Amino acid sequence: MPDGERKMQEGEVIHSWSAPRSLSTSLMYSFAQRDDIDVLDEPLYANFLRITGFERPYRDELLSKMSSDGNKVVKDVIFGPMEKKYRYCKHMAKQRLPNITDDLMKRGKHFILIRNPLNILPSFDKVSPPSFGELGLGDLVSIYSELYELGNPPPVIDAEDLKNDPEGTLRGLCHDLGIPFQSSMLKWEAGPKPIDGIWAPWWYSSVHKSKGFKASRAYPVPFPPALYDLLEQSLPFYKMLRRHVRRTSSLQPSLPAPNLPVPANEKILVWVGDEILPREDAKVSVFDSVVQGGDAVWEGLRIYDGKVFKLNEHLDRLFDSAKALAFINVPSREAIKDAIFTTLNLNGMLDNAHIRLTLTRGKKVTSGMSPGFNLYGCTLIVLAEWKPPVYDNSKGINLVTATTRRNSPNSVDSKIHHNNLINNILAKVEGNLAQADDAIMLDKDGFVSETNATNIFMVKKGIVSTPHADYCLPGITRATVIDLVIKQKFVLHERRISLSEFHCADEVWTTGTMGELTPVVMIDGRVVGNGEVGPVTRRIQNAYRTLTAESGEPIPLNSVDYRMGFIIFNSYEHLFIF
Repeated sequence: MPDGERKMQEGEVIHSWSAPRSLSTSLMYSFAQRDDIDVLDEPLYANFLRITGFERPYRDELLSKMSSDGNKVVKDVIFGPMEKKYRYCKHMAKQRLPNITDDLMKRGKHFILIRNPLNILPSFDKVSPPSFGELGLGDLVSIYSELYELGNPPPVIDAEDLKNDPEGTLRGLCHDLGIPFQSSMLKWEAGPKPIDGIWAPWWYSSVHKSKGFKASRAYPVPFPPALYDLLEQSLPFYKMLRRHVRRTSSLQPSLPAPNLPVPANEKILVWVGDEILPREDAKVSVFDSVVQGGDAVWEGLRIYDGKVFKLNEHLDRLFDSAKALAFINVPSREAIKDAIFTTLNLNGMLDNAHIRLTLTRGKKVTSGMSPGFNLYGCTLIVLAEWKPPVYDNSKGINLVTATTRRNSPNSVDSKIHHNNLINNILAKVEGNLAQADDAIMLDKDGFVSETNATNIFMVKKGIVSTPHADYCLPGITRATVIDLVIKQKFVLHERRISLSEFHCADEVWTTGTMGELTPVVMIDGRVVGNGEVGPVTRRIQNAYRTLTAESGEPIPLNSVDYRMGFIIFNSYEHLFIF
């Protein structure tokens, strides 16, 4: 076989999939500047018009000059002999019709170009009135899914990244395609090009004026209200694809994806309002009271061996807090339980899990402080995660005392378990800066109240003491531990306790749903007792562990036996359904 013919057969096709008004022609011009590539402008367009019967001003001319046999085009044109190393094919997503051979998707390198419909719709050409089909985002999602199923998920780039950082975006794209970047891709001559399709006079007038990718204008044109419904319809498809964009732009740097404490929580399902959503879609409205002013109440629930511990006690406090804040249209107890059980079942969370249960005052009709704007009813959030106790309950933790004081009932009563936690967060900041596990908070008179996240107990000469609840949250775990201390025949005092008493205590522990019962081995640099977990602490820990194993409200399950449906990896790993 002659060398030239062998060289032509070794070329590779690069497929660009996009929709109208997405800079696809500019990107085609960019690739056309390379010295190792030839370019085809929408080679399947004639097949598309023949099959769909769509009218275009240039339909007859196009059908007379381009082959309308899609499979012949795929075989003889797209994958035909090449004179250069690569062939770039600009495809419109809607032109991927069912009559086209699967070879189109199985061969070559593919990538997807997207653009926010918010930026497309106002300038959509009148040649084709805007519609969901014309936007092509649904087709792009289908193409992404098809390539993913073939084991070849395509790179995705965003038109805005191309405009704002062309070199960074093109370098990233070339890297993902396995081809070298060439700086010639960054500019081209203005005017029509020999590679333009027949339709260029109707569509390409703007790009013919360009000589490269230009940054977005400082401010957009007004968005037409008549297109609002179409925007709502199309945005979810754009967002789905946007998640797969390679972050390459030097002008729009993004932080690396953090490692989750429990990796299985990346795939959780969350109850928001009245629906279950994947983690990345679990959001509340910007008009919601929890966003407008931290106006919400919450509870922490822990799951042990198929049961929710102290569920009714937590719901009692949730309803009390909501009543104290004058919430209206509060969901019923049974409705909240149903949301909790539904969320746990869908996530397969029957043990070693924690729920952050939030009830907001709800969405407002306009931004503002007044609860009179809350006319939609409350918003319920059930956030269940795989979560072990957040502290080291075997060796203990270190505390420091914060300068931030615990709220007085004169300002915000701690009996209301509300979401406005800035007071606690400021104390936690102090603890973090001191490299301590948490921070002790004092009341207005300088007596110990609690930590930024937990209630606190101390032991001195066998007597257990805990601060009264005037300035601290009367926690459910706190009340449970008080009962256990009494049942274990220890003397318990609920009283004012000074900081120096905690410094000199024999034992100290904290309590909370998130961390359970946690020993404290150092406070403000003073070793507590002998620096080890004390005997009273161990005894109450064991009693608490026994109680959580024996009590709680059972989680109603589907009739399918969960033990046959799940495999559990370690303690907190994800559950896989077979």
